[in-house]
Amino acid sequence: MTLATQSTRNVFAALAQSVERGPDRPAIVFGGETLSYAQLLSLVEGTALHLRSYGLGQGSVFAAYSPNRPELILCYYAAARIGAVFVPVNPNLTPSEVAYTYRHSGAALLFCDASIAEVAAAAVPDGRAIPLDVLRSPPPAIAPMPPAGVRPEDDFLVIYTSGTTGTPKAIVLDHAAQTAGPRALAGMWDVTDRDTTLVALPLGYLYGLSTAAAVGLQTGGRVFILPRFHPRDVLEAFVAHRVTVYHGVPTMFSMMLEYCEQRDLTFDLSHVRVMVSAGAPLAAEIRQRFSARFGADLQNYYAMTESTPVFGRLATDPHPLPEGAVGKAAPGLKVRIVRSDGSDCETGEEGEILVRAAATMRRYLNAPELTASAFMGDLYRTGDLGRRDSDGNYFVTGRIKDIIIRGGANISPSEVEEALSSHPAVQDVAVVGAPDRIFGEVPVAFIVTRAESSVTAEALESHAARTLSDFKVPRRYIFESSLPIGKTGKIDKADLARRLAAERQK
Repeated sequence: MTLATQSTRNVFAALAQSVERGPDRPAIVFGGETLSYAQLLSLVEGTALHLRSYGLGQGSVFAAYSPNRPELILCYYAAARIGAVFVPVNPNLTPSEVAYTYRHSGAALLFCDASIAEVAAAAVPDGRAIPLDVLRSPPPAIAPMPPAGVRPEDDFLVIYTSGTTGTPKAIVLDHAAQTAGPRALAGMWDVTDRDTTLVALPLGYLYGLSTAAAVGLQTGGRVFILPRFHPRDVLEAFVAHRVTVYHGVPTMFSMMLEYCEQRDLTFDLSHVRVMVSAGAPLAAEIRQRFSARFGADLQNYYAMTESTPVFGRLATDPHPLPEGAVGKAAPGLKVRIVRSDGSDCETGEEGEILVRAAATMRRYLNAPELTASAFMGDLYRTGDLGRRDSDGNYFVTGRIKDIIIRGGANISPSEVEEALSSHPAVQDVAVVGAPDRIFGEVPVAFIVTRAESSVTAEALESHAARTLSDFKVPRRYIFESSLPIGKTGKIDKADLARRLAAERQK
């Protein structure tokens, strides 16, 4: 059986098919190095031998802790090769967070980058932190490996959430999820072997590792990896490498705009045919400014680590999305929108979004009660509110736990942020609920103004009142030079909420 005719029962077979289709095609570009698909496969095989030499095999768990570099991709596919479970660890985590991830996941080893080796050594037992560089050394002289008997339902990845609201959740994904998910994403955006995907998202999270990198590789395209996000580096890479696919969070696109507006720069990005924003609502004003400056259209995309892909703009759909819509159902998606009693909402009625996507988690690790509460039947409870129109367009209107309840009336922070971000002086905005003696909670807006712009709280209040009901309009505006960014690159609203709660206690 040739590589190309093997069933993609597991993630390694999916990569092997890309290799068979074009062994000499470029697969990964990082710094000054370009790896062809044949070279990538050889390095994956070598990495698998290294893992075996450390006693890892089918069902073993190991972790990798590093800024973006190709070795993380090698670990991903080598784990699939031997049937092990891979735990990517974000490089921004603290020693205590790394230690928790290592212990909770049951990892036997932690491979780490030299730049954060001291943190790794402090986080794991002696001898358990291994330099990531060893995976590029000549593989040990051990017996060749027969193909691992990996089944689609076998555990493959453990991904930890950012943990901004408490102990991080550990999401277990199997091989079926990491083969079907990339296929669905490629189908949604028509990603092919002709595409070049730029990855500046952390490979320690699913958005960068799978949605960006694995989709690019499992379709046979070229994947250009940056060590980390910087607006200048990303913009220059777009042009220098004729990037066609890019994924980011709204903060990244806002930072690109700010970087160029402050320096009066522009870059022609009209060749980037898929530019995706996810992780938080994308303000219409940011999208419009980005298109005007760079000639590229930003697409909203909705998913979560537990279930992906969910909603987005389908490449096969010629119809423009209505204002405010996040997209249509991704290929293979099952979806319901339900009331609080579990009954189905009517068209246009807001309720909780329940989904089962191509890549849906098997469980939360070591948390059976949390897993049980996360599902209604076989559908994952997103915790997000939304509605569907008669044309099959979906609108995500807020998150249940983020809803601000002012005097018994519900306020969606994203709706208020959308209204405030349309003011020409506003660069970034975050709205959170603050404790209030009379109303219980009230919305408070944290504002970052655009370069060389200024605005008063009174002007923002008046601006918001033009489109929002009076009870939704913030009465307090806190001006900041920047907003706190969490480990996933999104605005850390939990930090802002803690600040407001601390004020009340003084």
